[in-house]
Amino acid sequence: MTLTADAPTRCVAPHSTTALRRAYAEARRAGPARHRDVAAGLGISEGELIGAHAGVPDNEACGLMARRLHGPWPALVAAFEALGEVMALTRNASCVHEKVGTYRDISAVGPAGREMGLVLGGAIDLRVFYSRWAHGFAVDEITARGMQSSLQFFDGQGVAVHKVFSRARTDRGAWVDLVARFVADEQHCGIETVAAPRSAPERPDTDIEIAGLRQAWSSMRDTHEFFGLIKRFCVTRRQALRLADPQFVQAVDLDSAPALLHAAAAAAVPIMVFVGNPGMIQIHSGTVKKIAPMGPWINVLDDGFNLHLRQDHVAQAWIVRKPTADGLVTSLELFDEHGDTIAMFFGERKPGRAELCGWRDLVEGLAPDATAQGTPCAC
Repeated sequence: MTLTADAPTRCVAPHSTTALRRAYAEARRAGPARHRDVAAGLGISEGELIGAHAGVPDNEACGLMARRLHGPWPALVAAFEALGEVMALTRNASCVHEKVGTYRDISAVGPAGREMGLVLGGAIDLRVFYSRWAHGFAVDEITARGMQSSLQFFDGQGVAVHKVFSRARTDRGAWVDLVARFVADEQHCGIETVAAPRSAPERPDTDIEIAGLRQAWSSMRDTHEFFGLIKRFCVTRRQALRLADPQFVQAVDLDSAPALLHAAAAAAVPIMVFVGNPGMIQIHSGTVKKIAPMGPWINVLDDGFNLHLRQDHVAQAWIVRKPTADGLVTSLELFDEHGDTIAMFFGERKPGRAELCGWRDLVEGLAPDATAQGTPCAC
């Protein structure tokens, strides 16, 4: 996706940020309210709401103070390791992924401004796309539980990319030092936003070389080759699934994720849960235990890992099988009505190891037609 040169910008005028702060204070007085929900009710992005609290005196902060941070973002993220235990949060419009741990084994590659980053050394497992990061803030807010400190990052549209929350075991001195190191000299109020990059329209199926796509799919030796396959044949991810050989993909019930989570918890099968947005992918690896439906949400409420999935946003669910040098790798992939990925579920595995038989059995159990299931696991 590319941003067009004539993409309009929008800036919340200085006088209107006062009204935004007052509106937020009123919303908080009415009861607990998430920043994202308050912003949506005001017709603005979450980043604009946070930005409205930057560069204002304490007596105007309404219990929330934001300090603008500067990059380079890879250097800032590299400094997270010193913080010790924190909670990392990544979300999209339909799913929230929260993971407690320490940032370790942090790296970035690529030219300045377009770096891709990795965080690999422990519970917090991330794939970072820094070109989509536009705004960062250190946020301190008075809550019912006391002062909550966080580092919050937004894209050019003001949509949250990633957040880091302090915890009781966070090194507070390191936190203060990090903010002091990366706080911007200019602390103006409000942010400018730009239009979202335009996605290329999905090509008609009749224009796709389906036979070639299926051959390339069957020849994969690593799951990461799938991204190249999509680019090579100029298809969207969902279109690739629709056009693939039926032995590798199968549409399943929209409520397959809750069924899968309950089954994985009951059988103690370790899984991987991928949730992301254009600027970040966050991954959980391990077992899940407490699965709790709450209204339209299906939740995982475990120590160290929380997942909150809007089940009513799932428009398509697919079992996907990718050939690798280690055998088939099976996943459950969820999409919203726009074709955007909500979440992906895999069995926990490392390169060089075959997929867990227990995981494959769970996924194949979701398939309504046994004749369309993948190759049985030979354990």
